[in-house]
Order: sequence, then C-alpha cells, then structure tokens
Amino acid sequence: MAISPIPDLAEVLAAHRRIEPHLKPTPLYRYPALDALTGARVRVKHENHQPVGAFKVRGGVNLVSQLTEDERRRGVIAASTGNHGQSVAYAATNGEQS
Repeated sequence: MAISPIPDLAEVLAAHRRIEPHLKPTPLYRYPALDALTGARVRVKHENHQPVGAFKVRGGVNLVSQLTEDERRRGVIAASTGNHGQSVAYAATNGEQS
C-alpha cells in the first residue's frame, strides 16, 4: 500500500468511503460565549465523542480497512500508547468490522 505525502481529492474521497460505515459523524456544538468572544459563529467539533476520544480513530479505521486478508490474519501492532495506538487497536478489534 503506497501512501503519497499529500493526498489528492480521490484519495480523500476513497478514505471517506472506507471510514463512513464504521464511525458516526463527529458532533459540532455552538457556545454563545465563544461566539461573543470571537465575534463569529464558531462550532466546536467534539472528537471526544468518537471511540478512543480522538480524531485519530479515522486513521486507524482507514489503515486497517486497507489490509489484505493475509495481513489481517497476521495481526496488527502499533508502536504507540497514545491516540494513534488506541485507534489502530480499536479498528483491528471491532471498529473496522462493525
């Protein structure tokens, strides 16, 4: 699986199609105090509502969804105990299959 440094629109849309069946859209909330402070209508995207509490879960689901059957059979290891590692573990155990 070759990964280009900057994805083009086709790659972004392909990733969206792979991820969409497995994750709910992230909710957006408005806060009147924040609007008043900034002088704009601001929406805050609450990634903490996603599994593992972070946006990186999309990357984990996208990665695992592209593995071959042989790669899936061999398993997945993520060298991270943070959001990235949690997202790959989530996708490998249940997120990508739900």
